[in-house]
Amino acid sequence: MWVYEKMLQYPVEVSGNDLEIAGMLYAQYGGPDSELAAGIRYLTQRYTMPTDEAKAVLTDIGTEELAHWEIIATLIYKLTQGVPVETLQEAGLGAHYAQHGRALFPHDAAGVPFTVAYLQSHQDPIANLHEDMAAEQKARATYENLINLTNDPGVIDALSFLREREVVHFQRFGETLDIVRDYMEKHGDEYNHNHHNNRRKYD
Repeated sequence: MWVYEKMLQYPVEVSGNDLEIAGMLYAQYGGPDSELAAGIRYLTQRYTMPTDEAKAVLTDIGTEELAHWEIIATLIYKLTQGVPVETLQEAGLGAHYAQHGRALFPHDAAGVPFTVAYLQSHQDPIANLHEDMAAEQKARATYENLINLTNDPGVIDALSFLREREVVHFQRFGETLDIVRDYMEKHGDEYNHNHHNNRRKYD
């Protein structure tokens, strides 16, 4: 059960319209390393984590990624708000407008629609956590690239906050990996046996 607080996790202020950076921000709205991909990945992988603490970490971080998705959406909306259609077309957003009008839609910076093929959910918790750590590093690198593409102080401020959260998430996943490794060394056979029996119930 989630409780939605009707406020952004971090405030978003922009200096004005900037269609170029708005288009680039779609990388983190619907791209392979986006907040959407991260949220779906972690909230799916949590079920086969072997410890309650690991489940909680993936639930917490997966939920926070949805809050970050909302921040990116707000940035894109504010950066494009009130812009004439002709200007959108000149800025390379004509194809988006043709299909979606002014509505946001999860695609990457090149216009490629979001797909769950970007992510994996595996029974092996060690494999999942390694993927999760890599995902956080790729998102961090993407944010650094986006920061380099804008001069808007408000956009830089919001993106810097998001970048720092990726660093924290990477650290949390690393700590969780150590916990899960220890658990698997002590209870690996029991864990695999329980999952095998649960699967047989639905065969």
